[in-house]
Amino acid sequence: MGQHQARGRANKWTFALAGGLLAGTLDITYAWVFWALKAGATPVRIFQSVARGLLGPAAFQGGAATAARGLFLHYFIATSMSFGFFLVAQRWTALRSRPLPYGAGYGLLLYVIMNYIVVPLSAARGGGSGGALWVTLSILVHMFLIGVPIASFTSRAFSGLSTERLAVSASRPEA
Repeated sequence: MGQHQARGRANKWTFALAGGLLAGTLDITYAWVFWALKAGATPVRIFQSVARGLLGPAAFQGGAATAARGLFLHYFIATSMSFGFFLVAQRWTALRSRPLPYGAGYGLLLYVIMNYIVVPLSAARGGGSGGALWVTLSILVHMFLIGVPIASFTSRAFSGLSTERLAVSASRPEA
């Protein structure tokens, strides 16, 4: 593999990382704002609630250390979601050609997986409920602030694919 191809591949992964970081930031901002308004929760408490999935109720006794662990876990999950979509989109080109509908669908799938599989199987064992408003907004956030940004960055990663191939073939001398 040539240097240009290796750089192009690394750039694509950078888009996947950026999609995960943006989705994670939008998601956690939503949680901060919602829970600050509803219950006066602080960002530290929100991150501790993420760490609760790994540590159980003890996460709320760990201070800044468990909040930092929750911060890491939150972004690890968000970037993993992005890399997962990116990997599938390498083979299924429709995912990268239509980021809005596929991103929204992916976000909805992520909501279902997180809330009906991951969280119930975690040490959090369900967590608190914000009621119907929380559920409705969470579904919309997963669709449009998590799934769509992930799909959009993935689409952008592959948007220069044909141009990149032309540049590589144009730089090779004719045989």
